[in-house]
Amino acid sequence: MSHPATVADVARAAGVSRQTVSNVLNRPEVVRPSTRSRVQAAVQELGYRPHASARRLRTRQSSTLGVRLEPVHGISGAVLDRFLHALVDSADERGMRILLFTAEDVDDELAHIEHLVEGSDVDGFVLTSTFHGDPRPAWLGTRGVPFVMFGRPWGLPDVDAAPHPWVDVDGRAGLHDATTHLLALGHRRIGFLGWPSHSGQGDERRRGWQGAMPPDEPLDALDLTCEDDVAAARRTVTGALDGGARFDALVCASDTLALGARFALGASVPVVGYDDTPVAEALGISSVEQPLVEVASAAVELLMGSGRSVLPASTGHRLLAPRVVWRA
Repeated sequence: MSHPATVADVARAAGVSRQTVSNVLNRPEVVRPSTRSRVQAAVQELGYRPHASARRLRTRQSSTLGVRLEPVHGISGAVLDRFLHALVDSADERGMRILLFTAEDVDDELAHIEHLVEGSDVDGFVLTSTFHGDPRPAWLGTRGVPFVMFGRPWGLPDVDAAPHPWVDVDGRAGLHDATTHLLALGHRRIGFLGWPSHSGQGDERRRGWQGAMPPDEPLDALDLTCEDDVAAARRTVTGALDGGARFDALVCASDTLALGARFALGASVPVVGYDDTPVAEALGISSVEQPLVEVASAAVELLMGSGRSVLPASTGHRLLAPRVVWRA
């Protein structure tokens, strides 16, 4: 075909009307599966690409999702980069774009969100770095702005019944699996190095370690906390050792903490981090890997269902399983 394929070309090849082609592209759930498959085959064969600008004018949607670009803290900041890359890929498969913006804090983020909403620059948002008392869900929910959270709505009595969609990785299961494996190898005094309390993610990871440890093993002396900083982690573990603590192994809430623990303990004591960053891989530190491609795909699906436009309202959640990457 000498000219770019059009909707009429696809309709002719599939033996359907142009409206049916439009429905398959924009509202596939209303088309019978056999017809949908025939149209999709014609689209692929002809190499048809919908005219994005025309579709935005017709639907009065921007085909854009907004995401705050978080400041990088510690070596685990690489995780957000991997998530954003996966999110761009998942959004692109639905004909959506990702608009990144920066903000100094949550109040500044809400100001940017308000500006983008008033200008109709985005159809919805993907919120990251959720926390107790997070004001963003209520702000967006009361204004009817579609959004999905990467992270649970911490603090709700029942996060599974949240009135807005979220997707998260089961950190409790990840640390439980890591601790269980270390116990099976014969280690008994397995410590935990995490963040101070009232961190939703950190508390869940601590519960995973607690739930795996033998009931007769006193945990107070094995439970360490500090800020997510390599030097702070090294000082904390060194201080515990100087105070008489003994560790057969240590599981951590992040790779940043695991790196500091490795400096304090040396390579002879197994250390497990969380996030499986390039630093953990380079230094041979075992770590819990988050399935970020699946997280991004689930986030887009919760926002868009099976179609190609953002849903006016959405609920539901996905809790995905991580895996431990073991290194010698």
